[in-house]
Amino acid sequence: MQPKNLSLIQAINLALDDALCADPTVLLLGEEVGDREEGGVMGVTKGLSTKYGDDRVKSTPISEQAIIGAAIGAAIGGYRPVAEIMLMNFVTVAMDMIINHAAKLRFMSGGQTNVPIVIRTMTGAGFGTGGQHSDYLESWFAHTPGIKVVAPSNPDDAYGLMRSAIEDEDPVIFIENLPSYWTPGPVSGKHIPIGKARIAREGRDVTIIAHSLMVGYSLAAAEALASDGISAEVIDLRTIAPWDKESVLASVRKTGRAIIVHEAVREFGIGAEIAAEINEALFGKLKSPVLRIGGAFCPVPFSKPLETAFVPSSATIEETVRQLIN
Repeated sequence: MQPKNLSLIQAINLALDDALCADPTVLLLGEEVGDREEGGVMGVTKGLSTKYGDDRVKSTPISEQAIIGAAIGAAIGGYRPVAEIMLMNFVTVAMDMIINHAAKLRFMSGGQTNVPIVIRTMTGAGFGTGGQHSDYLESWFAHTPGIKVVAPSNPDDAYGLMRSAIEDEDPVIFIENLPSYWTPGPVSGKHIPIGKARIAREGRDVTIIAHSLMVGYSLAAAEALASDGISAEVIDLRTIAPWDKESVLASVRKTGRAIIVHEAVREFGIGAEIAAEINEALFGKLKSPVLRIGGAFCPVPFSKPLETAFVPSSATIEETVRQLIN
C-alpha cells in the first residue's frame, strides 16, 4: 500500500474497513455508528454499515453497559467486536463490565476464555466540552491487569495500532484525541505492535516522554529548545500499558534527564509510574530529578481561558526543560 495522506478520523475508518474486510468475525457496535446516524458523532465509522451491513456495524441504544456487555458476550462467542463508547468519561458507566468481566475472564478461566474486544473512546480538552466530557482516564485502565491501553498521536499510528488491537487476544482501550482528529499525516497501512514506543525526535540532553496530543506539543518544544543548543529527545509511547520500558530507559540512560508529559491530571497519573521505574533502574546515573507535567488537579474547566491553563502546553514543556537543564 502506497502511503496516503489522511486525517486521524480517516485513518481509523480505513483500519476498521480493512479489518472488517479481512476478518468476518470483526463487528462494530456503539451509539450512532451506523450510516443512518452519520457514522457516529464524529463520522469515524461513516460508510461502514452501508458496505458491511447492519449485522456487522450495529447502532445500539444509549447504554454503555449494554454496549460493553454485548461486546464481551460476542467476544466469548468467537467474534472480535470493536465497541465505541462515545466519550471517555462515559466509560465510568460500564466500569463493572470492563474491570470485573472483560479484564478478568482470561485469568478466572485459567486461560480458557479470551475477551478480544477493542473499546474505542474519544477525549481531550480544547473544545469547551467541560468536566464530564474531556478527561484522560488512562491510568485507571493501565492500573488494571488484563487490559492494554493505546493512545496514538498521528494517523499512521492510529491505523497500525487499531489493526493490532483488533487482532489482540485481550481487551484493548483505544484512546482517540478529539483535537487531533483532523490533523493530516501519511498512513502506510502497516500494523504497529502494541507495547513498542517510537522515537519521534532524537536528542542528547533530555528525554521527553509523551503520548497522544502531548507528542506534538513536545516536538514543538524540542524545536524551540534546539535554537538555544538544547537537544531534546522525544519518545512517543504509543502504548501506555504495556509501556516500552526498554526504549524509555535506553533514552534516559543516554541523556541523563527525563520529563514525562500527559494531559491527564498530574497526580496519580502514569507519569508517576514511569518516573518511579526510571529512578529504580537508573538511580545514580541521572543528572537531575525526573519531572512530570500534567493537567491541574481539578475537573476540566468549561471556561476557555481556564481550560487553556489546565492543559499542558509546548511553552510549559519548553520552560520545564530549561529549568531542568540549568
